[in-house]
Amino acid sequence: MGSRLRVIRHDGARAFLQRAEPWLLEREAENNLVLGLADSLSRTTQDYESPLYFATVERGGEVAGCAFRTPPYKLGLTRMPVGAAPLVASDAGEVYDSLPAVLGPVDVARRVGEAWAALKGVRAVDGMRQRVHSLERVRSPVRETAGGMRLANEDDLAMVKSWIRSFVRTTGLADMREPEARARRLVASGFLALWIDRVPVSMAAFPARTRNTVRVGYVYTPDEHRRRGYASALVVQVSRHILDSGFRRCVLYTDLANPTSNRIYSAIGYRPVQDVMDVNFPDP
Repeated sequence: MGSRLRVIRHDGARAFLQRAEPWLLEREAENNLVLGLADSLSRTTQDYESPLYFATVERGGEVAGCAFRTPPYKLGLTRMPVGAAPLVASDAGEVYDSLPAVLGPVDVARRVGEAWAALKGVRAVDGMRQRVHSLERVRSPVRETAGGMRLANEDDLAMVKSWIRSFVRTTGLADMREPEARARRLVASGFLALWIDRVPVSMAAFPARTRNTVRVGYVYTPDEHRRRGYASALVVQVSRHILDSGFRRCVLYTDLANPTSNRIYSAIGYRPVQDVMDVNFPDP
């Protein structure tokens, strides 16, 4: 008979990492989101509401999964035994009266979503499906693209704010608060790159980093500059920049409903790691 599954809640990000980090690092690309978030929150929690939630799913004294939340955002889930779903929903339900959504590996997200819906008497609705990709060596596309990369600076800030707002609208990233503040932080930190073909035509950011990995995100090209290879060329150069800086790999998320972006990143050298999905809990 197998050992009983338990959910253990931890007092903050630092305590959570002390317990879960070795397990998370075994699949660092897959777990980049929670690793980066917990590392950041071990230093400051000023950008999030209380209470924060960090928990491990354990069996026989060993970590078997994790759950986490930074309100007002969704509940995040790693891979875990699907039998833990009711336990995770119940434990999170002791902390929160409601959730906007859960995000995690497809089977886990669905099971936790169903358990939360039954617990709270709400509807669980399938949301966006994404694929996590990892790259350790860049392959340049055959197509040559006019222009080159540079880091964004203060002079670009008004444009970057506008582009981030457009990115939020086009991706349906409804849980991002204050995109203008996010734009300021990305530019000030030197973690946002632009592709320049006489004028800025595309952007990509790379702010989230773990021990060996950096996540690429906010890849956006305005409508009038699309279908010219700018985003692909920029992601190539950003990925090279990350690897040349001493990191072992890059990761990024793609919307599975967008076959074009998945094809582009595959050509660059990104390989699938895991599929994840949102399960939303819409208002009645």
